[in-house]
Amino acid sequence: MASDASIDPNLELPAEVLDGSLADRVDAENLREMRQEFTRFMMRYKFGMEQVVTKLNILRDEFAHLHDYNPIEHLASRLKSPESLLEKAQRKSCPITFEALREHITDIAGVRVTCSFVSDVYHVFDMLTSQDDVRIVDVRDYIAQPKPNGYRSLHVLVEVPVFLSDGVVPVTVEVQLRTIAMDFWASLEHKIYYKYRDAVPENLLGGLKEAAETAATLDSTMEMLHAEVRSMNDLPRDLVSDVRDRAEAASTQVLLEQLRRLGEDS
Repeated sequence: MASDASIDPNLELPAEVLDGSLADRVDAENLREMRQEFTRFMMRYKFGMEQVVTKLNILRDEFAHLHDYNPIEHLASRLKSPESLLEKAQRKSCPITFEALREHITDIAGVRVTCSFVSDVYHVFDMLTSQDDVRIVDVRDYIAQPKPNGYRSLHVLVEVPVFLSDGVVPVTVEVQLRTIAMDFWASLEHKIYYKYRDAVPENLLGGLKEAAETAATLDSTMEMLHAEVRSMNDLPRDLVSDVRDRAEAASTQVLLEQLRRLGEDS
């Protein structure tokens, strides 16, 4: 998920917006107005996304400085490009109007949170969604109920207020929360599907499903080890750190080897 969320003030509208009869009815002045309106529409999502990222960065910094453990390993964000937005609208047979795009395309702005453990995923979810100005729109828990291909992640649509010069605008942002193992698996799955254009060989599909199960087992094992290490408060800090590092290295190697073989087969 790219972190570049800049918007070109001289944004050129994609050809899909101006095809057919619409192009005949758009003069230069109207085109400028359409471009400005589209830029304004996208900027609202950019500001909403940045607000969610700021909230998560505050939580991460607080844990880094005031607590002995930080549940947030990594943050990433991305704003759909106009071309990607309109391509998805066409696939969903969504009318090209701002109202329809706002209603039917819910991942225009996206934030991904990577955590070490499954318990951290739900902890960060609770901390974010308990804030007074964050409203939950929808939750899809693919950790409790993985997708058929093995995909695991916690998806939540949140609505945050964006304060503009002409008033407050509610903006929906998709937040994905997952563990490092889930993120590693999802990254490889995306590369494989991109390479084969959805026509993925059966052996790779089976391998991906098996790797997803391995990742889930790894998460469960790491959660258990994490709980055991945190219970070792009376032991020397250096010993605890050494036990944690050895456990993580040994357990992670199983998933790394399986995913590496998948990458070679693809």
